[in-house]
Amino acid sequence: MPVFKAARGTGRAAPGGPRKYLGRRLTQLYAGLLLYGASAGLMVQAGLGLDPWDVLHQGVAERTDLSIGVVAIIASGVVLLLWVPLRQRPGLGTVSNALLVGLAMDGTISLVPTPDALAAQIPLMVAAVVLNGVATGLYISARFGPGPRDGLMTGLHRVTGRSIRLVRTGIEATVLVSGLLLGGTAGVGTVLYALAIGPLSQLFLRVFAVPGPPAAPVRGGGPADGEDVRPPSPAPPHEPRA
Repeated sequence: MPVFKAARGTGRAAPGGPRKYLGRRLTQLYAGLLLYGASAGLMVQAGLGLDPWDVLHQGVAERTDLSIGVVAIIASGVVLLLWVPLRQRPGLGTVSNALLVGLAMDGTISLVPTPDALAAQIPLMVAAVVLNGVATGLYISARFGPGPRDGLMTGLHRVTGRSIRLVRTGIEATVLVSGLLLGGTAGVGTVLYALAIGPLSQLFLRVFAVPGPPAAPVRGGGPADGEDVRPPSPAPPHEPRA
């Protein structure tokens, strides 16, 4: 039963509307973004391969004096500029994502030592991928707008008419190859992430779903602040980076 509906005869929202869950949504948003950055940092420290976007971030960091987290923040800003011709509209979650994930990533890298033994690297990599799925479920279920990279994907999907699968594959293949050419690391962790993140995200989207209907879409095709931006059912080999 929907939580938000008009009270009979008054035209006003009935008790238990979206504001009832605002605190929970904000908590999920920021916990999810911080955990997302932490999981990305753990992937770096595991040293067994990164997701496609972080392969690119790492490659750029290798060629500059910037940390991988700072590169991720700058890349988010560049991607947001690409939203303009696509007429995408950012939400609170979009801006928060662009800033917090990179900071949490750098903080985790500074706190967690790099393991020397493969017996320690593998559990760290697996934990990072699972944590990434948890983080994805948390922040997407909060419904405060997509991350910069997911917004680019959905914008291109809307403008070109191409499938989500094709658009995502094209974007991530491009950033992965670019990152490898710049010196980024791909490996078994990249493959595990590609195979596992879709099912994990679907699982935790259900676990952390916030009651209430999605907000109405806004003119211009971008998500409103608070719109339900759950991605379509993920298709192999990979679902998103935020």
